[in-house]
Amino acid sequence: MTRDLKESDVLEKRPRIVILEDDDLLREITAFRLELLGYEVVEAESVDTALRSVRERLPEAIIMDLAIASADALDVINVLKNNPQTNAAPILVFSTDADLELVQKAFEAGASDYLVTPYDPATLQSKLEQIVETASAVV
Repeated sequence: MTRDLKESDVLEKRPRIVILEDDDLLREITAFRLELLGYEVVEAESVDTALRSVRERLPEAIIMDLAIASADALDVINVLKNNPQTNAAPILVFSTDADLELVQKAFEAGASDYLVTPYDPATLQSKLEQIVETASAVV
């Protein structure tokens, strides 16, 4: 017996990534790259949109810009990591700032990894695969 696959069936099987980035160009380029790699991507340009999406269905990872204009990104990471419904999602932080103190603060807040922008697409892929794999091994 053959079963016709619907687009929603295929999407459910793809790892889901939420991108919280208020820079349209960076968000769209990153989303496009991840879609080419087989991820289902949810783009969010505001914290509210990202949090709503994460609560609707926990993603395999969250990519977040530390310089998001609408909130303190470190506070958002704390909120996600201190909530039992969302704390399992690994967070990859984007930033134009490679300052060691800022990197340390991001990790202390709960970030799983840190990527300086502009980034090498291969580095994005590698870091994302690593945090998704690590998170799925824990669950």
